[in-house]
Amino acid sequence: MGATGAAAAERVKIEWWYAISGKLGETVQQLISDFNKSQDKYEVVGTHKGNYEETMAAMVAAYRVNQQPAILQSAERGFMTMLNSGAIIPADELMAKQGYKIDWNDFVKPVAGFYIVNGKPAALPFNSSTPILWYNADAFKAAGFDAPADTWQDLEKQLYALKEKKVTDCPMALPGDYQWSLIENYSAINDQPFGTKANGYAGLDTEFVYNKTSVVGQVARLKKWIDDGVLKIAGQGVSPISLYTSGTCASIINSTASHSAVEADAKFKWSAAVMPHEEGVQPKNSTIGGAALWAIKGKPEEVQAGVAAFFNYVAQPNVQEWWSKSTGYVPVTNAAYAKMKQEGYFKDHPTREIAIEQLSRGEPNDNSRGFRFGNHNQATAILLEEMQAVWTGKKTPQEALDSSVKRGNEILRQYEKLHAGK
Repeated sequence: MGATGAAAAERVKIEWWYAISGKLGETVQQLISDFNKSQDKYEVVGTHKGNYEETMAAMVAAYRVNQQPAILQSAERGFMTMLNSGAIIPADELMAKQGYKIDWNDFVKPVAGFYIVNGKPAALPFNSSTPILWYNADAFKAAGFDAPADTWQDLEKQLYALKEKKVTDCPMALPGDYQWSLIENYSAINDQPFGTKANGYAGLDTEFVYNKTSVVGQVARLKKWIDDGVLKIAGQGVSPISLYTSGTCASIINSTASHSAVEADAKFKWSAAVMPHEEGVQPKNSTIGGAALWAIKGKPEEVQAGVAAFFNYVAQPNVQEWWSKSTGYVPVTNAAYAKMKQEGYFKDHPTREIAIEQLSRGEPNDNSRGFRFGNHNQATAILLEEMQAVWTGKKTPQEALDSSVKRGNEILRQYEKLHAGK
């Protein structure tokens, strides 16, 4: 236990801005409390700054006036923005300088592969997730199915059967971040290029190409499902995951981090499965979502030492195990995963292992390793805007994707111009 009273007042304060809320945000505060109690030198102070985009915007504004936090939680699609910002201390550099030895090779391959640059980690993987297929086992059984099908073609038949047999008026809910699960991860799993240059890993002169792949057919499929009442878009004030947990919709493709919400709110027999793939395709690994912890420049040496101590604490197998069990995020180290497996945790909680197995499927290649695009947030906003035009019938899938790629490539060229040579 750490010190209290007068001694606590002498602690070095470490400011951390984070972006997850609800039950997950409560778990973040518990993590902070546990770290603060584990030693008496540092006090991490966590502040929720809104969603990932809002937290990033707050960070940019604060950095300009030297009011930045010591630690920032930033989403995976902000990776290139953070990496080339000039505002970060690479994680390996920070840890080595402060005398900590972390086995970076122990981090789960698809997770480590995303955050490692030139063999060294730029940030500490923290809340890593991937989309999986959640389903109402009672509803699927009532329609005559033991589980969702492996392919999109057979899953489509099941979803239409759920509606035709009047088991449910809503076979599937459209996730809020569908561009991540149903377009980006769809591309990775089906071994389709999202962009050139290994999806940005091989250079800033990458270009989006998802308007020339089977993504066009995927968007057309989703549009048909929406039109036929098979796929439901959440209304104002209703979260997509609540359409599933309330029993309104029989399935949803959503983050494995939805475990905390599903376990708390679903009153039916629920389960989960890997994401479907196209017929005739050998499915690849899915890609990670979530975020990492970045050490921010401009803080005194004693604060940097505290950041390193906190990073070291978060990376411990027992902390990773607790975090994964409490949230549904995947354990980011092999040691934590092995510990959970050895204890039989996944026998009692089989849906918790689906994400890990899906992430670890096969060897990641240029199409499935992940996405490293400059200003990825802006390009994502454009894609979502164009998809909205498809859902409302204003554009065809091909027209919307062509426009999204063209506008997205302009964003990439702007970023390349600013950061070429870094």
